[in-house]
Amino acid sequence: MSRDTIAEIITSIRNADIVRKRVVQIASTNISESLVKILLREGFIEKVRKHLENNKSFLVLTLRHRRNKKNPYINSLNLKRISRPGLRIYSNYKRITRILGGMGIVILSTSRGIMTDREAREQKIGGEILCYIW
Repeated sequence: MSRDTIAEIITSIRNADIVRKRVVQIASTNISESLVKILLREGFIEKVRKHLENNKSFLVLTLRHRRNKKNPYINSLNLKRISRPGLRIYSNYKRITRILGGMGIVILSTSRGIMTDREAREQKIGGEILCYIW
């Protein structure tokens, strides 16, 4: 039985955001590092550091929370897994959906690596739609 590492990453971040945890620890793989770089670059997380424990490498993420007068925190991160091991979803660059009219991002796995929908449209390449983030 294979593990869906992308779903585990998304679920860890989503759960930490729901319970208002500031720090999340996820396993460090090439896919998780690429995904976290995109989240950091797009401003969904504040900072990332690599942590080594018992010869295992982890990424420690600091989540970004928005403050509000009524509620101490607002969930600022919505993640949805699209393509999964049982059902792969592919799209060419012309048919990549826009999330919230371009305010959210779509993360794709392309032949040139993991990238956002904007980068894929600029380079005119499609790929597997991994997740939506808004």
